[in-house]
Amino acid sequence: MSAELLLNVTPSETRVALIENGVLQELHIERQAKLGLVGNMYVGKVSRVLPGMQAAFVDIGLDKAAFLHASDIVQPDSAAELEGKPAVSKDIRVLVREGQFLLVQVVKDPLGTKGARLTTDITLPSRYLVFMPGSPHVGVSQRLESDSERQRLKDIVSHYLDDSGGFIVRTAAEGAKEEELAQDAKFLKKLWAKIVKRKQKTRKEGVVYEDLTLTYRILRDFVGTELERVRVDSKLTYQQLTAFCEEFIPHLSPLLEYYPGERPIFDMFDVENEIQRALERKVPLKSGGYLIIDQTEAMTTIDVNTGAFVGHRNLEETIFNTNAEATQAIARQLRLRNLGGIIIIDFIDMQSSEHKKRVFHSLELALARDRAKTNIHGFSALGLVEMTRKRTRESLEHILCSECPVCEGRGSLKTVETVCFEVLREIVRVNRAYAADKFVVYVSPAVKDALTNDEFHNLAELQVFIGKQISIHTEPLYTQEQFDVVMM
Repeated sequence: MSAELLLNVTPSETRVALIENGVLQELHIERQAKLGLVGNMYVGKVSRVLPGMQAAFVDIGLDKAAFLHASDIVQPDSAAELEGKPAVSKDIRVLVREGQFLLVQVVKDPLGTKGARLTTDITLPSRYLVFMPGSPHVGVSQRLESDSERQRLKDIVSHYLDDSGGFIVRTAAEGAKEEELAQDAKFLKKLWAKIVKRKQKTRKEGVVYEDLTLTYRILRDFVGTELERVRVDSKLTYQQLTAFCEEFIPHLSPLLEYYPGERPIFDMFDVENEIQRALERKVPLKSGGYLIIDQTEAMTTIDVNTGAFVGHRNLEETIFNTNAEATQAIARQLRLRNLGGIIIIDFIDMQSSEHKKRVFHSLELALARDRAKTNIHGFSALGLVEMTRKRTRESLEHILCSECPVCEGRGSLKTVETVCFEVLREIVRVNRAYAADKFVVYVSPAVKDALTNDEFHNLAELQVFIGKQISIHTEPLYTQEQFDVVMM
């Protein structure tokens, strides 16, 4: 399978597209205005110790002092304890003192009037591993359920232990090859050595390490992926990535390529149009069938329909072919839209148990290429496939879109007829509550058209019923559901 990365870089936004066999599979977006501090490391100076809160304020060179709680301080006598064991509780006045310099890492961004939250328990993540300076142990993510796989990973990573620190094997490492883990461990040790050297040169509070921006993270996370090339449309970013790869990921250096073309880089594989299509509910299939994807707070639902596909043999074969084709489209849409959490797939009902097995197997194979962890359950009694996909970042819809101000997220509007009846009811209510000589109603153009045409007889009957004149006026800026009843 041919795969390449396209990097579209502007001063305010970076976008990365993963193309497999000429088709967009993943999209990553990072905007400069929304860069967080989480993961950044600072040399901080303790400015104030608060025994009553068992915490300290630490100056890390930002506008607001950061917050360090006693429970977030790694103590010398507990630094080598196994992961999961609680540290010995000590008084904050014993742990730190005013004027002391500490190496700290941000675990929570500043919010409102509060400064960032810090920890001295430093961790450096990569794609498969998390490096823990000063800890001579190997831990494995609890989400890896297979005992044999846990032991295999632990045995491999144990060979990379030395005096600099230990590792936690991440969930994403399930099935990873030994050379991929070795590459990760080498990368993290190099990075930590660089941070230590920078800290030794620092004489005052300030940043010593900023978590990688998207352009670097994407290369770090795609270590081990069989890429043909990485195209970058920014000369400066290309030079920075070249230096980064030569130092940390040398085998990726030959793949980097500067794209100077006049045609936008995302137009090469129709990426811009694919992004627009990824925001729509309906996803057409080549056969004529289609998917309907609805993303809600609780879960994402995917409905498969035959649409215009009539097949060639019989109904059962038509249904099977549509469902089989849908498995490939579903796997791609989950990656492209970055949908996570609970996902319910409503395939078209199949009578044959053999067809169900083949469709389910096809879905498993299609999801095998997904870098996010997925768990799939077989067909339920209602014929639904239930699955979960790990949330790695915000979904594409949440990044690019906001709630509709008209429907307020409902996804539908009241009909013109419904609004007309609401207007008439509101006139009756106001008339009973207040003394008015006549009423002026301001509505949207569509509602006015209905009240003066299709619903005119209802309006006329209401005027006779209340014995007062009712005037209808258009307010062009009103949405279909908006209206005002004014007493005169």
